[in-house]
Amino acid sequence: MLTAKGITAGYRRGRPVLSGTDIEVAPGEIVGLAGPSGCGKSTLVRVLALLQRPWAGTVTVDGTEVRRFRYAAPRAARTAIGVVFQSPRRSVDPRLCLRDVVAEPLRATGRGDAARVAEVTELVGLTTDLLGRLPHEVSDGQLQRACLARALVLRPRYLICDEMTAMLDASSTAGLVQAVRAVTADEGLGVLAVSHDEDLLAVWAGRVVRLAAPVPVAG
Repeated sequence: MLTAKGITAGYRRGRPVLSGTDIEVAPGEIVGLAGPSGCGKSTLVRVLALLQRPWAGTVTVDGTEVRRFRYAAPRAARTAIGVVFQSPRRSVDPRLCLRDVVAEPLRATGRGDAARVAEVTELVGLTTDLLGRLPHEVSDGQLQRACLARALVLRPRYLICDEMTAMLDASSTAGLVQAVRAVTADEGLGVLAVSHDEDLLAVWAGRVVRLAAPVPVAG
């Protein structure tokens, strides 16, 4: 179980973006996260992905509380969580071909598993002829598939999709959602699907958590 309890977090002291927020994602479950702009969806993603330390509250990964965040977070906790961000082009090194984009986490952890790269790219629907291309030579949808494969290559137990389809057309969106569903069924991942699109979450997620708009702070 990936769990956040009582999370209070923000960027300016005295002005929290989240206050006492709870959420949990079980293995094999797809949970939607919705809410208006500014409600703290992306901040909660950063906390759950161990990229930002909350001001208060706890994050646990399979029953183990995480006490260190960002690069100080234990490797076992960091690799248990894969993340796909909204903009694929801002998420990759433009000098790397798609095969190397997918393999980045393997190299970073001292592994060189070409078989796993082939397995995961096939899983997300990337054809072999695309793997040697640079990001500017493929579509946004194809590049986002590579980002999804990169998030899965270390076999995480949880996957966070932060507005993964917001910049894609309907066809690319349907393909990526289907790929995530297939991975969830085959590998038992717990998935947090973040989107402003309530109709998409209604068909993608088993249940949806909604964050309220922030209360304005006087002064």
